Amino acid sequence: MNEADTCRKFVVPKLQAAGWDNEPHSIAEQRTITDGRIVPVGKGFVRKPPRRADYILRYERNFSLAVVEAKGDWQTAGQGIQQAKEYAELLQLKFAYATNGVEIIEFDYFTGQETIVPSYPTPAELWARYTTNNSISSQAGAQMLTPMNHLSGKGERYYQEIAINRSVEGILTGQRRQLLTMATGTGKTAVAFQICWKLWSAMWNRNGEHRKPKILFLADRNILVDDPMGKDFTPFGDARWKLEGGVVNKGREMYFAIYQSLAKDERRPGLYQEFPRDFFDLIIVDECHRGSARDDSNWREILNYFEPAYQLGMTATPLREENRDTYLYFGNPIYTYSLRQGIDDGFLAPYRVHRIISEWDAAGWRPSKDELDRYGRPIPDEEYGTKDFERTVALRARTEAIAKHLTDFLKKHDRFAKTVVFCVDQEHADEMRRALKQLEQRPRAANS
Repeated sequence: MNEADTCRKFVVPKLQAAGWDNEPHSIAEQRTITDGRIVPVGKGFVRKPPRRADYILRYERNFSLAVVEAKGDWQTAGQGIQQAKEYAELLQLKFAYATNGVEIIEFDYFTGQETIVPSYPTPAELWARYTTNNSISSQAGAQMLTPMNHLSGKGERYYQEIAINRSVEGILTGQRRQLLTMATGTGKTAVAFQICWKLWSAMWNRNGEHRKPKILFLADRNILVDDPMGKDFTPFGDARWKLEGGVVNKGREMYFAIYQSLAKDERRPGLYQEFPRDFFDLIIVDECHRGSARDDSNWREILNYFEPAYQLGMTATPLREENRDTYLYFGNPIYTYSLRQGIDDGFLAPYRVHRIISEWDAAGWRPSKDELDRYGRPIPDEEYGTKDFERTVALRARTEAIAKHLTDFLKKHDRFAKTVVFCVDQEHADEMRRALKQLEQRPRAANS
């Protein structure tokens, strides 16, 4: 018998006998996990084959427990165990099974043991093993299984499901600070929404009271809170409220704010101090690497004030020297979905890096006497290099030269290709945008 025969005659009947086809459990057969890596070809592209698991055993719709790899009866079950383990590790599952229809091999990631078993465990047996090994109480287990919101019609990609379940499980088992590292474009906002929705629907809160939690979604720019509040988080309805303009509202449950509107400055003591320290149950900090986790920062001051709250940081930036404080504050990521993984899976497009090195970067630069930077400030008489530009000194000539080079490069290749220009900060990005815009408009003016 081939693999399809094995599945039809042996695997499915045994899984059904174990109860995996009974609601709310399910058998996801031939489930496609990834989209398949994008390979550029000329001006188009082709996709490599996606990764597809023979069977994923789901305890409920959004909580998988095991993967099953099937082989034809002319092969041994052992020949499929490595592939089963690869899928289990990709999906962050604790149980992997391989079978040739007759023999069933189980690999348990809790014990590290590989065992020949007579049959598949029931959903209740596998769930009990999972919760026991992770020290999850029956109440926390029930809250973990609270359904996600599927009204949008979009299903979660496998890594999003992992991030959501890992975060919720961590909160329910008492992890006060957590960090998710997910590449740009992989749906951090959708993950944040589902985390909030599950906890809100489960009536979870820090004190175990019979009420919905109070959650603060915190970022450093209005677009990062206005867009989620008006789109992904709309199912929360009137529970939403944006904290701004010095107005305090303590009667909602899903709050949004930029930390500048909460922090203190020379004119006000800080809006956050209008709330009790234990007001919020959960604080989610989006793009947390852009704030500062230094002990003396406004962002750290707000999080320290609301110390009783569970705190979840979200970032697209892996650990680097400049964001080390963030990782020290939140701890190692509970889950990482990298840019490389996103490209390999085909959820993100591959890219080419075009690095620009100006003469000032290559040879260093020293100002002339009384020379001013682009803000009209005197430039100290020192020698400057790449690490100093846009941080210590800002040169309009350098920005314009790089913009000119980039414009010419795109015209020679594909001026409509999706392009990301990395700048030092928002001021530098705005200056670069302005320079590129001026170069784009010059030919039009000459032709008019």
